[in-house]
Amino acid sequence: MNTTLMHRAPVTRGTSKPALLLSLPLAFSLTLAVSASLLTAQPAIAQISFGVSLPGLQIGINVPVYPRLIRVPGYPVYYDEQAENNYFFYDGLYWVFRDDIWYQSSWYNGPWLSTQPDDVPLYVLRVPVRYYRQPPPFFRGWRGDAPPRWGDHFGRDWRQGHNNWDHWDRRSVPLAAPLPTYQRHYSGEQYPQAHDRQQAVRDEHYRYPGRDGAQQPQLPRVQPQPRPQAEPRPQPQPRPHVEPRPQPQPQTQPPAPERRQSANGPANNPGQGQGQGRGPERGPDKGGPPGRGERPERDPR
Repeated sequence: MNTTLMHRAPVTRGTSKPALLLSLPLAFSLTLAVSASLLTAQPAIAQISFGVSLPGLQIGINVPVYPRLIRVPGYPVYYDEQAENNYFFYDGLYWVFRDDIWYQSSWYNGPWLSTQPDDVPLYVLRVPVRYYRQPPPFFRGWRGDAPPRWGDHFGRDWRQGHNNWDHWDRRSVPLAAPLPTYQRHYSGEQYPQAHDRQQAVRDEHYRYPGRDGAQQPQLPRVQPQPRPQAEPRPQPQPRPHVEPRPQPQPQTQPPAPERRQSANGPANNPGQGQGQGRGPERGPDKGGPPGRGERPERDPR
């Protein structure tokens, strides 16, 4: 450790105190400290630039205005010669290769959707090395007029599934898709960020369906959560069948027998006379027996 961080300067005329001068080692140490603090502060800014913003990704590429796209000679692909990244347009979509990942978008400034190597169109992969504005380090030593050696980079599985991908009939190259120049009118605050808004503007101004018929990238959407199923209500149990009890029949008294009329006269109704159940007292009758309490008349003979 250098302990001679400062030294005393000679006293000059007109000054009452000697000036203190920093030595070169101390100045160099301060420079390194400031540089280190700046380097440590950069990752926080980078995290904001590369943060995830569903349904697409913000990958740190800022294209403030519609890019100047130029056709790659002999290919149905466009590239931006003034871009600071590997920026292409093919078959209605924008393609960017950054940090060893392919991205796609239907608008020139994203949001971007990461794409697996198997889903990248072959004509995009066939673009020669010289049209990559920021070629990755593994491009070094490769021919500028030939496609990148994706088979060596992506691995054996990709190479087996894309046999002879870098050999094609150059006389049967398809026509390039029309450029979406309508997007020139959308920049700054007018640039649509929401996927639904981008889709609506695209459907209104850009009718190119794409060679596969489905070139619009399907961005991930939030799946609705299924509603919890309500517990089934208990069904009312049927009541057991109970035989009705027989109702007691009211007891009716049989009607009193009618008294027949006797030959001697009408029958007396009950309750008439001196007592109920007693017949009428019979008076003296010549042809009948004497009444009760009467003496029979004697014969005068």
